[in-house]
Amino acid sequence: MSVVSRRPVLLLPALSCALVLSSCGASADEKGTDPSGPPPAAAEYVALGDSFTSAPGVPETVDEGCFRSDGNYPSLVADALDLTLDDVSCGGATTTSLVGVQETPTGPVPPQFLALSEDTEVVTLSMGFNDGGLYGELMTACLQLDGEPTEGSPCRETMNEAGSDRLLETIDLIQTRLTSALTGIKDRAPNARVVLVGYPQLAPARVRCAALPLAAGDYDYMREIMIALGRATERAADEADADYIDVLAASEGHDICAGDEAWVSGVMPDPDRPAEPVHPFAEEQEAIAELVVAALDE
Repeated sequence: MSVVSRRPVLLLPALSCALVLSSCGASADEKGTDPSGPPPAAAEYVALGDSFTSAPGVPETVDEGCFRSDGNYPSLVADALDLTLDDVSCGGATTTSLVGVQETPTGPVPPQFLALSEDTEVVTLSMGFNDGGLYGELMTACLQLDGEPTEGSPCRETMNEAGSDRLLETIDLIQTRLTSALTGIKDRAPNARVVLVGYPQLAPARVRCAALPLAAGDYDYMREIMIALGRATERAADEADADYIDVLAASEGHDICAGDEAWVSGVMPDPDRPAEPVHPFAEEQEAIAELVVAALDE
């Protein structure tokens, strides 16, 4: 399920001034390390990401400002590989949170990039879903929480009112930002193995369910948006020569409507499976951890 790309780094213009600074340390070759190999025991591991990394409520939230849990995939990866973890993932984060202060319910948190250094040996990044309001648009404009789901595809129609799909345009921007973010990581942590982690599929291919209350035609639309986001994330990894974890493919059959097999919670909390609404269950975080560990062992 992991895709390892080794293409030359391409620095795209958006956010390049903010995200990419000149390298300030020795290269991996100069230090005698090989970032393409498995990390050594007790290596320094920095986890960057949003709420699909912080995984609120899985099973216990230990940081109320960033909604970070003690059973999220960075914690599981660190335990499995005996890594020293610095998890700075934060609910609501966008790629701008990598370089700028993020406001949270308990106060501001520093830029996530400050956790990186020449001593960092493993970095995971899962980011972009909040950029341009993508997640918020899907959850507010598409979900029909105040009545019976309708026919047609009102969300798709709303997003195309200006003549082009504004969510797909946002995803193009996300790809550009992720490529620049990955380049910025490599500048700050030149000896690190860098892994870009994608997002799971939320919508089923054929089924409708109360856990994901969409108009009939908008199931396909949400599914298309998640596929486009996955492809953009993979292209960013290719462009920046980073490893890629294809969570979209791994989550097929585990969408919100999959009942006990779902990896992401529906709009109503499940008393037997702690997670915030429309956020990962423990099973999803465990699956991602296995994929990351497998990639790092290659």
